[in-house]
Amino acid sequence: MVAVPGVDVERYPLDSPGGERWGEVVGAARAALAADGCCVLRGFIRPELLSTLRSEGEALAPQAYYTVENVNAYNIPLDAELPDDHPARIVLRRGNAFVARDLIPADALIHRLYVDERFQRFVADCFGLPELHEYTDPFAGLCLNVVAPGMSHPWHFDTNEFTVSMLTQEPESGGVFEYCPNIRSRTAENFADVNAVLTGDGERFIRRLELRPGDLQLFQGRFSLHRVAPVGGTVQRHSAIFAYSDTPGLIGTAERTRQLFGRVSPDHVAVGEVRGDSLLD
Repeated sequence: MVAVPGVDVERYPLDSPGGERWGEVVGAARAALAADGCCVLRGFIRPELLSTLRSEGEALAPQAYYTVENVNAYNIPLDAELPDDHPARIVLRRGNAFVARDLIPADALIHRLYVDERFQRFVADCFGLPELHEYTDPFAGLCLNVVAPGMSHPWHFDTNEFTVSMLTQEPESGGVFEYCPNIRSRTAENFADVNAVLTGDGERFIRRLELRPGDLQLFQGRFSLHRVAPVGGTVQRHSAIFAYSDTPGLIGTAERTRQLFGRVSPDHVAVGEVRGDSLLD
């Protein structure tokens, strides 16, 4: 049997789907997700491959689409007609960058893991889903998130209900992952609470998580406001984003794709993205 790319199968038995140990790991992940929408599987990648993760990310990072722009937590136009006290009126500075999937070699460790059916089944089980589908989106299915020193990925909500990511290079300082578990729901935006966080009065909602390279993070970012705090020192923060959906055929909107990657494909123009709820973004 072909080995699961890079995974420490002694701790995380992706090579034995449905086994007793598999059930234990999945059960613990589900419990963590139910508790606060976040689960970290420490040391998911074998230690001897951490240098591979780092070097591959360093080679890819220069191909990221770098731009600094003003955004809001909902990634909607800043000139949208909204009440004066609406949290979307708070302007944030976004300075992170993304390397799109079509620039990531098929033999890269993160790509081989992304397309591995055993990894997909494991992630689906952890989220309690019958199956997962890779994004049809040619750019956003798998990408490398790059946060340079002095930059951050400001407060935002994800467009997908669940997110799978892995730190591949940690910065010298800063770059802490901060999140507000379930600050909104499928039916309630809870603007007052979001506004409190964005204006510095919401410490009670915030949890902080220091990730290490090779840790796999499972996160329900559709309902949890989150950010990567400003990076310090001289080393970039790199993380791989493994994007899946519980329904096939997901493609991002042309506007959002251009914002993140600086370009669009004909698929983005023709199809657009379908949402499973009526939340602002």
